Amino acid sequence: MCEEIRQEANGNFFLVGVLSFIRVPQLPVVAFKLSVFNRWTAGVGQFVETSRFIAPDQTTVLRKGEVKFSLKDAGVHATNVTVFGQVEFKTAGTYFVEVLVDDVMKLRYPVPVIVTPPPNPPPAPPAPAA
Repeated sequence: MCEEIRQEANGNFFLVGVLSFIRVPQLPVVAFKLSVFNRWTAGVGQFVETSRFIAPDQTTVLRKGEVKFSLKDAGVHATNVTVFGQVEFKTAGTYFVEVLVDDVMKLRYPVPVIVTPPPNPPPAPPAPAA
């Protein structure tokens, strides 16, 4: 999962802000967009990839995206990008990204959301003596 995916003029992908956790100063907070990047190979046929973003209760699906793709032979690959827009985080905890192909889970990984309040500002210096 990352914050953004760009494709360069030469066709290569550039992943921006690869996330292993999300640290925020307070909750609730809304992420403008979160992107899931997957590449598939070593298969032949028509497939449906489903990407889901799951709440800490492990049952609530916050966002879901589906992409149809095909692999013509085992030597080719398919690159899929799913964008989850306006994801609201109401509670801290471990969220999950799940990736399924034809309704079979292939990948599931945690994305902890951690609240870290900003540090207290230093006290103001005393007023100069007159």
